[in-house]
Amino acid sequence: MGYRVQGTYLESCNCDAPCPCRRIDGRAGGRSTHGICDGALSWSIDEGFADEVDLTGLGAVLATRYSDDEEGSPWTFALFVDERGDASQREALGKIFSGELGGSVLDHFPWAWKAGNPLGVEPAQIEIDHTPGRGWFRVGEKVSVRVSRPYAGPETVTCVIPGHEREGRELVVDELKVEASPLGFEYRGVCAYESTFDYGSD
Repeated sequence: MGYRVQGTYLESCNCDAPCPCRRIDGRAGGRSTHGICDGALSWSIDEGFADEVDLTGLGAVLATRYSDDEEGSPWTFALFVDERGDASQREALGKIFSGELGGSVLDHFPWAWKAGNPLGVEPAQIEIDHTPGRGWFRVGEKVSVRVSRPYAGPETVTCVIPGHEREGRELVVDELKVEASPLGFEYRGVCAYESTFDYGSD
């Protein structure tokens, strides 16, 4: 299945800002702040397709956890796809954002290139507002992230998931909350990151 999706990206995890997992001032990322990384990631598609399936205007959210001390640090993740899409659109979103279709996402998605523990793909009510510096997203009662402000430090920060070649900005959140069993956590005042993305099968 050929695909291309472009749009905006926002994530948050329980690391202190700036997140040490990201590339900071050109230095490769390392161990997470607490050794266990809990997070939620969101993509809003401005333009996209998979073969003849139009994905423009849809979204996807990933709830995640991994441990730096577990060999290979495999990701446990639940993928939520936009319930506004029809069956073919939801199937395409699931295959793209899980990494199943390969392509450039294999350069960006750790859960796709590592051994992982996928918890499944679930259609859900996804709300996304990626207003720069004040973004938020929500998946029903299961995931909630709300940015409070940009991070004030001088560091230049990039993230592998949207791509180190893309400009982005480190942020701080008022809320990072996931209740998607077996994933369950809640944090405030932790890091976030906003950028754009462009993934494709070629």
